[in-house]
Amino acid sequence: MEQRKGLKLILFPMPLQGHLNPMLELANLLHHQGFSITIIHTQFNPLNPSTYPHFTFHSIPVALSQAEASTSDILAFISLLNVKCSEPFRECLARLLSDNQEPVACLISDLLFHFTQPVAESLKLPRILLRTSAAFSFVAYAAFPLLLEKGYLPIQDSQLEEPVIELPPLKVKDLPVLKTMDPEKYDELVSGLKKETEASYGIIFNTFEDLEGSSLATIRQEFNIPIFPIGPFHKCFPAASSSSSSSSLLSQDQSCIPWLNCEAPKSVIYVSFGSIAAIREAQFLEMAWGLANSNQPFTFEKYNVAEREHMRKVDKGIREVSKGRDQKNLSGSSQC
Repeated sequence: MEQRKGLKLILFPMPLQGHLNPMLELANLLHHQGFSITIIHTQFNPLNPSTYPHFTFHSIPVALSQAEASTSDILAFISLLNVKCSEPFRECLARLLSDNQEPVACLISDLLFHFTQPVAESLKLPRILLRTSAAFSFVAYAAFPLLLEKGYLPIQDSQLEEPVIELPPLKVKDLPVLKTMDPEKYDELVSGLKKETEASYGIIFNTFEDLEGSSLATIRQEFNIPIFPIGPFHKCFPAASSSSSSSSLLSQDQSCIPWLNCEAPKSVIYVSFGSIAAIREAQFLEMAWGLANSNQPFTFEKYNVAEREHMRKVDKGIREVSKGRDQKNLSGSSQC
């Protein structure tokens, strides 16, 4: 381990699987560079401090009812977290800053926690954002006010195949719009994210120039703040992705590993939509048959009940159509 630089970084991840992993991988990268790492995390989907003994953890309470915690409206959930976390986060951060043993360089917050900007400003602490998704999706979200003005939003079924001239090569159906019971709140959240991003000290992206150079150039042009494309984090510091430091919120299913070990390197198609995203049965069927007809071995991670039910409906058909073919792709469809 390198000698500590005498500077502390405070990180605040969104308590969702696709956001926790990149933040913790970034924390490992920064720790490897000599920084002390303190992580503030919510008691909803809490982290296990023993998994990362080289970090300091502080948890904050989040008063969520069972209905609020289990909602399928992800936008409503994110908006609620921004309200519920605000005061507990402020109190925790103020306590940490009052400790004069080690100076705090800055706060690194998930971009979706927009309330952290006024909190950081009030405590005179620089705030840097982490965008865990692709830079291109950030460009699309930043363009939402323009897309509203141009009539692309709200999306109409009759427009799905129309190209979005301002965001090539996207079509209207490709725009990253979250389904919500409150569309006005969606517009409010996106507008707020852009405003609070412009007020930050910079954005860290889990991507790199060769992959998303044009999107990063657009962001640099539109936002007068530093941009840090330093990903992919798990490749920059592979030890951060080891099973000994897993931040998975779900139990790990290792049953497909023996099958994977029998396949040729770089031959298996991996399919996963995560633990939150849901797809319609028709979409699932189209993708499942595409995989079956690819003649490639594949593994499909089925995290939620709907995906497992869809798979049960098509599994028999896939087996029938695959008779006489290389049986490898069947192993992929049912192992994980």
